[in-house]
Amino acid sequence: MPAAERIDGDIRRWCAEARLDGRHPPLSDAAAVLIAAGRVGPEIRQILAVRRLAGRGLPSIGGFGELRLLADEYTRLTGKAASLRPGPKQLAYRYRAAELGKRLDGLRSALTTSTAHYASGVRAIRRDRRDGLHLDPDQRGALFAALTRTPAPLPVARRQLHELHNAVVEATAERVVRGSDGTRAAEAGRRAAAALERATVPDDDRFTDRFDTLLFLTGLLYDRIEGSAAWHSEHFAMQRAQLDLPDEVTQIAVDAVALSGIVAELDAAAASTPEAREHVASRRAALEPVWEQLVDRVAALARIANLLVQAETQLRAAASMRWATSLDTRIDDLIARSGNRELSAANTHQVGDQLGEIEELLGTFRTALVGDIATLTARRDR
Repeated sequence: MPAAERIDGDIRRWCAEARLDGRHPPLSDAAAVLIAAGRVGPEIRQILAVRRLAGRGLPSIGGFGELRLLADEYTRLTGKAASLRPGPKQLAYRYRAAELGKRLDGLRSALTTSTAHYASGVRAIRRDRRDGLHLDPDQRGALFAALTRTPAPLPVARRQLHELHNAVVEATAERVVRGSDGTRAAEAGRRAAAALERATVPDDDRFTDRFDTLLFLTGLLYDRIEGSAAWHSEHFAMQRAQLDLPDEVTQIAVDAVALSGIVAELDAAAASTPEAREHVASRRAALEPVWEQLVDRVAALARIANLLVQAETQLRAAASMRWATSLDTRIDDLIARSGNRELSAANTHQVGDQLGEIEELLGTFRTALVGDIATLTARRDR
């Protein structure tokens, strides 16, 4: 299967299952802010873009993925407390929710009131407003609310539940095999054990839904591309100029958040108004092309990230070849100074040929990147 088709298929499968194979690092603050920009209005998005270009960052609070988990737990506990009758159990939930609420208030204050990141004097505020850099307190609050929705894998406790499930299933499968060995039911026992083993839950990062999965993957790919030495090398200067990577990530977030909200409204309408289900189903079907386009755009980012990994390998090889060429030249110079004029140039020529092959391969990577960048910019400009 071609690499592009495999990447597309993987992304569709991950989103459908709301999981990613394996474990992944949390999103960087930069990626989290770009995705959060998809949940705020265009005015705040514009200010964030100007601040990014000016090198004016936001306060760090130790990871916005952790903020998401904290906010989700606070919502869960307050909802649970509201559903219980007055009594010791409800009091315990309320106490725990209050503790989390204090932590959230502290993080909100850290993000929205930092004098190291926001202008505080009248003259400084006017200057920042003139330059398009100033975020009003209400805008900072809106940004904080958006950052509480930073895509992040489900908490460790949920993964531990999966691990416990796996342990129980695997132990049951072993008992089935042992109990059926040497009997007429041996073959049936092995089939039953195989079925139980297939029921184990993979130890992967899991998410609340397909939209969270897609947004987390988008942020992850941003971090991979932005962290690539090859991407920032002179070899891909033209491609960097063609693709505004931060803006692309933000636009994907804008569309994904909008689609998620509309789908949630349609689901609520279908649940509350049974007679509207047929109409809701037709409108959901009409939205499928929007989802497909989002997946295509993220797949294009994934292909770029994969090409850059290959390019970095070739660039490291090129650096090794240059070192070998330099070493051979110094050796030949030393031999020449010693009076031996037989220059061993064959190896140097071979290294030069290899460098030429590497540059040709990098040209192939550049051509492939142009195709993926064209895919992204064409879809964004529609």
